[in-house]
Amino acid sequence: MPSIAVLAPPRWRLLPILLLGALLALAGCAQDDTPVELQGRTMGTHYSVKLYGLPDTLSVEQLQAQIDARLEQVNDLMSTYRPDSELSRFNASDSGDWFPVSLELAALVALAERISIFSIGAFDVTVGPAVNLWGFGPGQPPEQLPSDAQLAEVRERIGFPRLEYRLDPPALRKEKPGVYVDLSGIAKGHGVDQVAAVLESAGVTDYLAEVGGELRASGTKPDATPWRIAIERPESGVREVHRIVTLHDAAMATSGDYRNFYERDGKLYSHTINPITARPVTHTLASVSVIAADCAQADALATALLVLGPEAGLALAEAHDIAAFFVVREGDGYSDRATSRFAALTAE
Repeated sequence: MPSIAVLAPPRWRLLPILLLGALLALAGCAQDDTPVELQGRTMGTHYSVKLYGLPDTLSVEQLQAQIDARLEQVNDLMSTYRPDSELSRFNASDSGDWFPVSLELAALVALAERISIFSIGAFDVTVGPAVNLWGFGPGQPPEQLPSDAQLAEVRERIGFPRLEYRLDPPALRKEKPGVYVDLSGIAKGHGVDQVAAVLESAGVTDYLAEVGGELRASGTKPDATPWRIAIERPESGVREVHRIVTLHDAAMATSGDYRNFYERDGKLYSHTINPITARPVTHTLASVSVIAADCAQADALATALLVLGPEAGLALAEAHDIAAFFVVREGDGYSDRATSRFAALTAE
């Protein structure tokens, strides 16, 4: 798709799912070799920021308050766990008329549509009805697995042709009642980008920002070395480093099937839902890390490639010069597969 060049990271940046502890341990120091570190809660997870060179005109408390306020705004627009959020009010509406929303929300839906087209539907924010049916939305896991009839019904409400957006004036419109938008595959990355925007507006140029494992890095540590990030071993109940990569002015996100899942009758069901089948993915791909120009793109692309699986995902990423790192289950262990772009960007 011609316009997808926007999605492929040029000399841009890098970032995967990381261990917060390893992330903090591997980052460096500042002006006085002492970093400023901020942490908080958002989007049902945590965020962290490590930075050097805090401007004299701004206190740590003021900067944290600005970050917290910006992330609250993102939640108020896009959370499906807040019934009064802008997105939840759209989801609850049965109207087929244009529903006024913020430009920020409409623009993120526009980006999501481009990635949906690029990935041939592997990424699709209208997958919400299936996410909820399998118990990975605001509700609880179901006592019984969805029936074929239930899956057939939700598939009738999934697909970008059932959702429209416009940017001027910004609004969303659904084809039929029951269309439900879930931005969980892109919203955390967007949150990281908003934290980065707050930092850069404050004059901070050397930082590592993270929300729930999605990252964005800028500048270097005081000794001019780049940020080093740990990609996590994709194993439930284990917090081990799988690989270390360096980040040079980049954003990285990771999608995996090993953190959010449940078991029924000895079988594991992952939160990663294929929008085409409305079922959890079942292939051997455990995690995908993507480096992109911004974290929202990296987040959505990582989700799309995870849905596609080890062969189709790698082929699509390689064909479009996307920097992606795949961890695949093989027997009792794992194998790694990286695109040539990822290998070039992470070479030291």
